[in-house]
Amino acid sequence: MDARGEIDFAAWTRLIDWHIENGTRGIVVGGTTGESVTLSDAELRGLAERACEHAAGRLAIIAGAGSSSTVATVARARWLSGLPIEALLVVTPAYNKPTQEGLYRHFAAVVDATDKPVILYNVPARTAVDMLPATTGRLSQLQRIIAVKEAVPGAERVRQILEVSRPGFAVLSGDDATAREAILAGARGVISVTANVVPKAMAEMVAAAMRGDAAGAAALDVPLWRLHRDLFLEGNPIPVKWALAQLERIGRGIRLPLTELSEIHRPALLAAMRSAGAI
Repeated sequence: MDARGEIDFAAWTRLIDWHIENGTRGIVVGGTTGESVTLSDAELRGLAERACEHAAGRLAIIAGAGSSSTVATVARARWLSGLPIEALLVVTPAYNKPTQEGLYRHFAAVVDATDKPVILYNVPARTAVDMLPATTGRLSQLQRIIAVKEAVPGAERVRQILEVSRPGFAVLSGDDATAREAILAGARGVISVTANVVPKAMAEMVAAAMRGDAAGAAALDVPLWRLHRDLFLEGNPIPVKWALAQLERIGRGIRLPLTELSEIHRPALLAAMRSAGAI
């Protein structure tokens, strides 16, 4: 976004090129790091259309369709499904704290509304509801649901989900700090915050972990640990957008109620960027 909070489409296309050049396999349009909750439907459509056109099949385009309302989520899933995207990412409803049965019915309604693959997204630290492995496993039986982005940290949740899910169902880590151990436990990759700042380093670490090279993945991950941590000094995406502005990849725009990274945190984040080789 520019200083007025308007979407900077020129910077958007440059970011897509940068990720392609550095080994990123796919991008999420309208996820948390993209300030999803402040985007209008028209803005989300514009970003997704531009991404599909510019990427031209060079990497996967996944569009964020989730909201706290099943009706609104279904409506968004329907019109997003008319675009040439690879999949929809649908987060658990925030704030209203549905039951596990409510979560199942919410996602089942989305599946009924789209012909696109669906990736579930469980992030209880932000939504105040945890979709338990049993519910994820039950949803995995719906063939259009192909994966879950699981942001509960660590490898144990990955193992629990895989034990109760259909063969071929994929778990993607949603927690950079434990992504390596999650992949070594069976996850198929990570939908990452850190990769917005150091895409090549994250791509290389993930590739090593996917090969089962635990020592190699650890060696690649160690320089990134401070960045994994310090990109959450304030609520995501405040730190990551400030970091990208320092790299002159984007402008300094951000929309209220989010504000620019506090000055007290800037030295630590700059140090983490240096440790990770970003600067």
